[in-house]
Amino acid sequence: MASDPKMNPQSGLLSAEANQAAALAAYGGVLTVDLDGIIANWRKLEKTAVPAECSAVIKADAYGCGAEQVSRALSKAGCKTFFVATIEEARKVRAAVPEPTIYVLGGYFQNTGEHYAQINCRPVIGDLNELAEWDVFCRRTGWNGGAAIHIDTGMNRLGLTLSEAQAIIPRINAGDHGITLVMSHLVSAEQLNSPVNAKQLAAFRAIASEFSGVPAALANSSGIFLGAPFQFDLVRPGAALYGVNPTPEADNPMQPVVDLKARIVQTRNVERGETVGYGGTWTARRPTKLAVIAVGYADGYFRAASSNDGTRGAEVIVAGKRCPVAGRVSMDLIAIDITDLPPNAVRRGHMVTLLGEGITVDELAHHFGTIGYEVLTSLGHRYARVYKGGNVVEPLAKPAPATAPEQPPSPPPIEQPASPPPLPS
Repeated sequence: MASDPKMNPQSGLLSAEANQAAALAAYGGVLTVDLDGIIANWRKLEKTAVPAECSAVIKADAYGCGAEQVSRALSKAGCKTFFVATIEEARKVRAAVPEPTIYVLGGYFQNTGEHYAQINCRPVIGDLNELAEWDVFCRRTGWNGGAAIHIDTGMNRLGLTLSEAQAIIPRINAGDHGITLVMSHLVSAEQLNSPVNAKQLAAFRAIASEFSGVPAALANSSGIFLGAPFQFDLVRPGAALYGVNPTPEADNPMQPVVDLKARIVQTRNVERGETVGYGGTWTARRPTKLAVIAVGYADGYFRAASSNDGTRGAEVIVAGKRCPVAGRVSMDLIAIDITDLPPNAVRRGHMVTLLGEGITVDELAHHFGTIGYEVLTSLGHRYARVYKGGNVVEPLAKPAPATAPEQPPSPPPIEQPASPPPLPS
């Protein structure tokens, strides 16, 4: 009798693939992240930005894709600098990648210096009070782990004003300042012809040039595609790494990296004239066959993707064919109209594709009434998560990074900071 391919012939136990399949059967949905796709996107962005260093923004758990897994894969591929939003995010990333530089975008809070020192990461300072408090910490402890200065050139969100930045330039140019990067953030980078881009570029170029010897960074994902003048010494791609289109006025140059599948809980038939889902907003116009799948808005599949008698909602891939959502998306379930499929094409337990097989993050974002960033960061935690790829043997040959990671000494015991000294006005 032929051996069962699912069995290990030596041990008689299930193979690794069969064990994984058995484990996944317990989940209503499976989210697969293609780490090789993320690496390919990073390399494309790196090539586009040469000779600038290409970093990676991995805040919000790498836009929902898994910061630890993504940082390890990108670090193996040659990425030397990462950006996160909070200290806690930095702590998780540092545990995964001991060597790269990590910047924390959310700013510096008084009495948190020891947290930066413990994991050797750098605050992005966007306020004169933050800078004064950081100075106190560094003088008290001898810490020289570095920090970035964020300058506001039009976002009006975080960052020193241009006049505040001008006021600290004498101090920076005096040396021994510990500032390893000066940066700003574009308002409308995805709009190629926005006059705001040129205005911000001019403002940032003028102020950054006065920070003698300090690398500069302006471009986010979309900013990279505005051209070399926007790229400076370092670029900071985020959403583009994960397949979101950084050039929405043109075709997407990035690879998709996320695949989301959900399990069919039940198939059922409804008669013409019957309604489906909460509120009875969708009415069957013919005898209809439905597939009910085990994902809903609690899993990050937005209620806005619902359909009604006047509006077609999102689509999913069932047995290789696009099929529309029928009725409202509920918390844990979605009904799909599969009437046009062959009679025996699907059955209970089969998986359907909500994201992937041609359904892009940006398409889903359109149905959700939002942007790809929110789609990715909203993907729920009830899915089984599967990672593929990321086993890079040789890092990509590239120019020397703009900011080589430093290995500063461990700080001495922390003392309570005194009141910060006044800064130049």
